[in-house]
Amino acid sequence: MTAHARILDIEYELPARSLDNETLAREFPEWDVDKIFAKTGIGERRIVDESETASDLAFRACEKLLLKGNVQRSDIDALIYCTQSPDYMLPATACILQHRLQLPTHCAAFDFNQGCSGFIYGLGIAKGLIESGQCRNVLLVTAETYSRYINPQDKSVRTLFGDAAAVTLLSAADGGPFLDRFRYGSDGAGAENLIVPIGGARRPAAHSAQPAEYRDDSGNVRTDANLYMNGPAIFEFSMTRVPQLFASLFDEELSQADIDLFVFHQANQFMLDALRRRLKLPVEKFVSEFQHCGNTVSCTIPIALKESMDKGAISEGTTIAAVGFGVGYSWGACLIRW
Repeated sequence: MTAHARILDIEYELPARSLDNETLAREFPEWDVDKIFAKTGIGERRIVDESETASDLAFRACEKLLLKGNVQRSDIDALIYCTQSPDYMLPATACILQHRLQLPTHCAAFDFNQGCSGFIYGLGIAKGLIESGQCRNVLLVTAETYSRYINPQDKSVRTLFGDAAAVTLLSAADGGPFLDRFRYGSDGAGAENLIVPIGGARRPAAHSAQPAEYRDDSGNVRTDANLYMNGPAIFEFSMTRVPQLFASLFDEELSQADIDLFVFHQANQFMLDALRRRLKLPVEKFVSEFQHCGNTVSCTIPIALKESMDKGAISEGTTIAAVGFGVGYSWGACLIRW
């Protein structure tokens, strides 16, 4: 009998430092606390300090999971690291993390650069490794520190994004399939709508003069070394692509009524509410778990799953529709059977 990939456990880690709405309201007097929460649904974001990296958060999340004893370090066959906040341009941060965690040297370790759809892509990769017989136990790690890319005077992104890491243990199991109906897509025509323009090979930071600050029509200040987001374009993309992606999960054999929980990328409350209304999803099945940490990019779905587990909303037999979408443009969805 072919073994199938199954999620066994999830843990996550947030930085200690908090950026709450009261602090933002003092810095941006035109936005009061209630307005920030009403627009974003976020009460606080957790932000790394100057000495902290995404892989530090990832290390602590992995240690939490490994110390629970559901798997031995010696039995980990692969560590997949999804990030757009690598420690270095090279080597791969996954290799550094493998060494820090004292995982065996037979453990494969690699990075992949993906944003808000990264968890879905990572599940697909892990499923392929396990169900092809190459691995039995895989750690899927997502970790981001977008705060490093944000200009403090840019409230369009500073109010949304927080830093985090999450780790998901996937193992070979009888029965299943437990991960199914993977759907993917991308459209690089939207790349410039969520981007850090300077820092890669196209525009190397070392070859650029100190980038000049500029102010947009909304009063947000940034440089080309900072994160830029075209909010209206991202919203339009999400309202167009996500309903198409979501619909592709269902057919005559599976309907929306068969789903116990809908876990979408936790972008912000405004976008999630708009998607839920457009898709006519029941509010009691629609997960919203980001008020305490903000939009953590590739970490939002595993954090939401972990919070749902801890609240008893997920148990054996629960069927989940998971949907990721954003930077790239990139999108992905799948079914998770617990």
